Amino acid sequence: SLRPLQMLHSQFFRSGFESDSFCCTALVTAYAKLEALCCARRVFDEMPNRDVPVWNAMITGYKRQGDMKAAMELFDSMPSKNVVSWTTVISGFSQNGNYSKALTVFLRMEDDKSVKPNHITVTSVLPACANLGALEIGRRLEVYARENGFFGNIYVSNATLEMYSKCGMIDVAKRIFDEIGNQRNLCSWNSMISSLATHGKHEEALELYAQMLREGEKPDAVTFVGLLLACVHGGMVVKGKELFKSMEEDHKISPKLEHYGCMIDLLGRVGKLQEAYDLIKTMPMKPDAVVWGTLLGACSFHGNVEIAEIACEALFKLEPSNPGNCVIMSNIYAANEKWDGVLRMRKMMKKETMTKAAGYSYLVEGVVEVHKFTVEDKSHPRSCEIYQVLDKIFQIMKPEKSHIDSTQHKQLCILE
Repeated sequence: SLRPLQMLHSQFFRSGFESDSFCCTALVTAYAKLEALCCARRVFDEMPNRDVPVWNAMITGYKRQGDMKAAMELFDSMPSKNVVSWTTVISGFSQNGNYSKALTVFLRMEDDKSVKPNHITVTSVLPACANLGALEIGRRLEVYARENGFFGNIYVSNATLEMYSKCGMIDVAKRIFDEIGNQRNLCSWNSMISSLATHGKHEEALELYAQMLREGEKPDAVTFVGLLLACVHGGMVVKGKELFKSMEEDHKISPKLEHYGCMIDLLGRVGKLQEAYDLIKTMPMKPDAVVWGTLLGACSFHGNVEIAEIACEALFKLEPSNPGNCVIMSNIYAANEKWDGVLRMRKMMKKETMTKAAGYSYLVEGVVEVHKFTVEDKSHPRSCEIYQVLDKIFQIMKPEKSHIDSTQHKQLCILE
């Protein structure tokens, strides 16, 4: 607890250790671990001379609390940085899902030249490459890891496997998986199963799971997400139900929200909408917007107005400001020529304050810069040139003739 640490802190000062770098670093670290960042910062600020470890301890404290803005401000004010400083910030951004910032800081680290990445740096950067599709940087990191003897580290190997999987390089991912060999852990198996599942190789995913069991590795909740995804993409309803049932019966794993979500998706895709809705009603946890949105999407595909209305009603309560649900429901009404429903959705969109959150895309330019942009974004200094090239691409892609059927035409007119 905090009280004993504060008493120890007072003892340090009474003993004349208030300027001792080692003691102050230990205090900052201890306060940060107890999430008493105000106390940690006070010790840090009162130090007459701060060495790199105490800077790193303070930055780590902010990182643990998820305050990457404060961590970055402190990092930028450091007089000198070591590999721990860089890696702490990179891993902080990566763990908080800010992959573009993680990659940007890593590129700054490379430019610095005074510090070389270690195996933890590589493990922290690879997820950013995976989620941004920065394949070239990921490839360079693999080469660097091999040249510096890091690839024998299972965490580096797994991160590389995950990076290639998410970048669509499934054959390379499989090669790395095979190369890991006897070092494989559950994370390796899960990553490869998920990769095969999401890239349409559902039979291979299930075969790999069978191999995993033969080799004595026990599955966890993540394993079953990958397996159920394989069933979703393969339309294997019977196998999906069998796996879902085996979670608790054979492996004592309680299905979580994501497992139910996969089952709703699986049933919805094959048109078993009532069964999907019945499953939602039996869920031990409250269904979220993703679950209801999956059911609504399935209703849209199969044209089921009744269940769509139930799903949409739930979505209006969960995310009242999301216009996408109104649009999908309007499309379902229009496809069934229920024009009063379309008008009702249109009125609701006008009445309620509905704004769609901007979706960002990222472009990694070589190994130098990360660009972030939204739809119709004109903030880039070379936006005129970008749009000129885009127009040329559209002209090349534009078909000679386009056709919209009468129902779609009516729907578009009403929504406009």
